[in-house]
Amino acid sequence: MPQLPSIDEARATLLAVVRPLEPTNVAVNDALGLVLAEDVSAAHDVPAFANSAMDGFAVRAGQAGQRLRISGESRAGAPYDQTIVDGEAVRISTGAALPAGADGVLQIELVELDGDEAVTLTEAVEPGRNVRDPGTDLRAGAVVLRAGTRIGPAELGVAIGAGRQGVLAAPRPRVAIVTTGDELVEAGAPLQPGQIHDSNGPTLAGLAARAGAEVVGRGHAVDDPEATRAVIAEALDVADVLVLAGGVSVGPHDHVKPALTDLGVEELLWRVALRPGKPTWLGHRGDQLVFGLPGNPVSAYVTFLLFARPALNALQGADATVPRTRATLAVAVPRHPDRDECVRVRRRADGSVEPTGPQGSHVLSSLLGAEALAIVPRGEGDLPAGSDVTLEPV
Repeated sequence: MPQLPSIDEARATLLAVVRPLEPTNVAVNDALGLVLAEDVSAAHDVPAFANSAMDGFAVRAGQAGQRLRISGESRAGAPYDQTIVDGEAVRISTGAALPAGADGVLQIELVELDGDEAVTLTEAVEPGRNVRDPGTDLRAGAVVLRAGTRIGPAELGVAIGAGRQGVLAAPRPRVAIVTTGDELVEAGAPLQPGQIHDSNGPTLAGLAARAGAEVVGRGHAVDDPEATRAVIAEALDVADVLVLAGGVSVGPHDHVKPALTDLGVEELLWRVALRPGKPTWLGHRGDQLVFGLPGNPVSAYVTFLLFARPALNALQGADATVPRTRATLAVAVPRHPDRDECVRVRRRADGSVEPTGPQGSHVLSSLLGAEALAIVPRGEGDLPAGSDVTLEPV
């Protein structure tokens, strides 16, 4: 029997056919969560003018004990429009423009006020005290965000501060989720003998949304060839990516693979040297990507992270994979002789990792509290405590 591909080999086979989506111009206020398809440079210095870091008085540098006449006020958005001379002070608010002639600010707590007429400095003011110079945040012309960056709240603020009204960004990949099996019923529905609630549909939809996708449909196919084909065809009509859960094995009621073949979807690979998730099926129809994930809920979750998540990143022009880290095992972990295993782990206080509990592919609760998937390499016997393992983020 041919050797099954490893996780990384299967991922490489998949990513070789991924073509990033065509970027579009998006209003910056609508760009949260999107991935930049261009570098963003600052159109001007930020701040664009010298301003005060404190509420207080703008003055010319000088010694403590000076009594200065209050000649006006500089407020945020309403600068003082004259030049300060010796013997004068201007009341100033945080963020307000430093008046011409001033070179320092003494905060309100360090002055003695004589009504609204005068102020006495209780400390010396050296040049630059409590002053934010132009460009101390962003310099005009400097690249502040790189293409491939996902726009979070901080990136959004920086882009706006840099003067951008719009950005070039990849659209959200349109993802359809299809679950299969007569045994599945909707959340909360009464369970008849042999039935289970469909946790895969909402869970996979949540993972897709978290990866930056737009979930455009959720369908369910009963164990019937024609019904399965119809549901898949409908999903392929609207999606860039189709994620199926269940029906990809070799049982008499597994109708997904024949339906995909009939609909012109080309198989990239079927089965990976992985536990949980061996019967994973990966394919494409042109630029459309199709993931046939196992039906066991942990298997579906793990294989989505390992394969669908990097593909969604690549479609958006981001780094395909999230950075992996390393850690040591706090306890010995059994190994599979032929397959690498993704063990759901949590961190201990000393930084080592331990399994979250029973690791069966049906034990969805093993994902509760999981901070990573520890990739335990195949082999005989246990992987001893203290061994280094690679961690795939969850």
